[in-house]
Amino acid sequence: MIRREFITLVGGAAAWPLAARGQQARRLPTIGFLGSGTPATAGPWVAAFTQRPRDLGWIEDRTIKIDLRWAEGRNDRSADIAAEFVRLKLDVIVTYSTEHALIAKRATAAIPIVATLVGDPLSTGLVTSVARPEGNLTGISAQNVDLAGKRFELLREVVPALRRLAILFNVNNPNAALEIDIVRKAAGPLGLEVLTSEIRPAEDIAPVFVAIKAAQADALFVVGDPLTFVNRSRIHTLALTARLPTVHVIREFVEAGGLLSYGPNYPDLFRRAANYVDKILRGAKPGDLPFEQSTKYDLVVNLKTAKALGIEVPQNLLALADEVIE
Repeated sequence: MIRREFITLVGGAAAWPLAARGQQARRLPTIGFLGSGTPATAGPWVAAFTQRPRDLGWIEDRTIKIDLRWAEGRNDRSADIAAEFVRLKLDVIVTYSTEHALIAKRATAAIPIVATLVGDPLSTGLVTSVARPEGNLTGISAQNVDLAGKRFELLREVVPALRRLAILFNVNNPNAALEIDIVRKAAGPLGLEVLTSEIRPAEDIAPVFVAIKAAQADALFVVGDPLTFVNRSRIHTLALTARLPTVHVIREFVEAGGLLSYGPNYPDLFRRAANYVDKILRGAKPGDLPFEQSTKYDLVVNLKTAKALGIEVPQNLLALADEVIE
């Protein structure tokens, strides 16, 4: 072997491990998941989201990575996580709730964002067009203008003597005003009084219940959002103490002790969000993906809570329920 050939072979052999290391170091497509709550509070939703990419052919840590971060109900923490995702130049950011979709949108106009569990994407300023968002954000809305009215009707079926209704809501929730307006319009012609009880930090919850009890409310309508969701156990402990039947948007509130819920099936929405992530990673632009709405709804009734409150749930409502907790 002549010297030139030997040098070529040695040089090539030395380059092999470097090339292999370069391939190994190549960053996988990475999804940044910004959770507004905690793993414990959003576990079933995240499980639905992470399972869907596997169904679509992705292999975690081999062809895709999912970076899960949790804000634990703190908007300042959410902003920090969103900023970190931008610094890391991730491929897609996924989040839920209108508040956190807006936080992600403020953090970047370049990285695709898929948001779910949001309210009206137009009135909240998330997008300028539902059919063609055109920016870097798209997703699935959990908002349906009929749902707040439907929850109010269901509550009246269970509490026929309802005369004074308290509404508990997070004042920072941009969708709360819409729900309150819908309930007021439904309650007005019936001669029902609607009392609004706003909270900002979690520390407001206990004092608000003192005011609700003093106002002699007959029932409580809870507007769902990350703050009320994270504090749902505390809300229901106080509601039971005050002998207040409650109505909610999703089953997790009822599992924690609420009386009934009617609203979107959240695991289904998270699976659909993963479908959008799949399309974006395969080349689709978020601005070309229409903002969709929820299509699957669940009615859940907690008979244990009804019994504790001395309430008899009508049989026709139980027959319609997707789930009855006994």
